[in-house]
Amino acid sequence: MLVAHGDQTAFEELYGAVSGPVYGLVRRVVRDPAQSEEVAQEVLLELWRSAARFDPERGSALAWILTLAHRRAVDRVRSARAASERDQRVGRRAYGPAFDQVAEAVEAGLERDWVRRCLDGLTQLQRQSVTLAYYEGYTYREVAQRLSVPLGTVKTRMRDGLTRLRECLGRAI
Repeated sequence: MLVAHGDQTAFEELYGAVSGPVYGLVRRVVRDPAQSEEVAQEVLLELWRSAARFDPERGSALAWILTLAHRRAVDRVRSARAASERDQRVGRRAYGPAFDQVAEAVEAGLERDWVRRCLDGLTQLQRQSVTLAYYEGYTYREVAQRLSVPLGTVKTRMRDGLTRLRECLGRAI
């Protein structure tokens, strides 16, 4: 790969080819347009700096780049969530408990019930995969091993299950 050897022209071509898909993936994970642009730029900068790490034996360049993008986007979401939780803890210490704890507890309970109903709307196989990955913290590869199915099958179940969950939860808003 010419980019790995510092070829700027090759990187410009690669940038033109992958910047759209990278931004699209990041946007779906991060949701905020400004944050998504920032993360996409970080990914493309990382691509320029670490292109030599790409191993064509392990898959396509686009898959590797989109994996970098997904990881960076998830890291940004986790970082933002951690910062928000930190701010909330500091606020609770400084200002005491939230104004209406009963209303917040009821709202949280309703949200949990809605998620449970949406999970119940999945097939058993989709629900198993989603539960193992999102509630028990297994990677897709570990889910495949636990369920004794191919990795591609788990990915398909996850994609279909998450699509159905998104549609169901979208009706809850």
